[in-house]
Amino acid sequence: MTTIPPQGHTEASVDGRPVRVLVVDDETNLTELLSMALRYEGWEIRTATDGAGAVREVRGFRPDAVVLDMVLPDMDGLSVLHLMRREQPDTPVLFLTEKDAAADRVAGLTAGGDEYVSKPFSLEEVVARLRGLIRRAGAGRRSTSVLTVGDLVLDEDSHEVSRGGTDIHLTATEFELLRYLMRNPRRVLSKAQILDRVWSYDFGGQANVVELYISYLRRKIDRGREPMIHTRRGAGYLIKPAELPAAVPAGRH
Repeated sequence: MTTIPPQGHTEASVDGRPVRVLVVDDETNLTELLSMALRYEGWEIRTATDGAGAVREVRGFRPDAVVLDMVLPDMDGLSVLHLMRREQPDTPVLFLTEKDAAADRVAGLTAGGDEYVSKPFSLEEVVARLRGLIRRAGAGRRSTSVLTVGDLVLDEDSHEVSRGGTDIHLTATEFELLRYLMRNPRRVLSKAQILDRVWSYDFGGQANVVELYISYLRRKIDRGREPMIHTRRGAGYLIKPAELPAAVPAGRH
């Protein structure tokens, strides 16, 4: 498996709450990794280790999407899917299947599953597939594609950026770096995390590219304004709303 994707902005379901995802697998290490990765996306996560527990969670938790292993201790994934559909007929399901289990994938999709990934898989792939399922199912209809930190606004759909109402033109890489920072306001992000997320490769002596692009962003975002992008020496970078100058008390000059 690859590294856990860093935290994204919180999506909202149609009723304004965070998206709920149920993860069903009897491999404890796997469910913990998946849960951590999905929580980093800002989603609310519950887990179950068998089919009966999954059905109970569906009934009480009312998830917006389900990650479901095809092989569970008490019943197979298709049986679980059938029981879950009685409770929530439209909830999208992402099946986890074994690498060579083509028959399981066909059976799962035929029975009403929406997507599948084969083990071993990358956590990024699971997150991406779930995002697609949630959007198609409408659970994310009210989620905003506009990120706002202070007076800085980034539209993820149009790729438009502005600060204080002034448009800012960014390159594609600058945009991805700023989006990652803005999805994690006030959170220190290490150079290794930024490399993995924005450039999609492991940290290995390439920290200078992060420093370079941070400097590019500062020129476009912060020049002539109160700074929003900050360095924490030895730790990384963060973005936060600009601190307004302290007001001068009345009668003082």
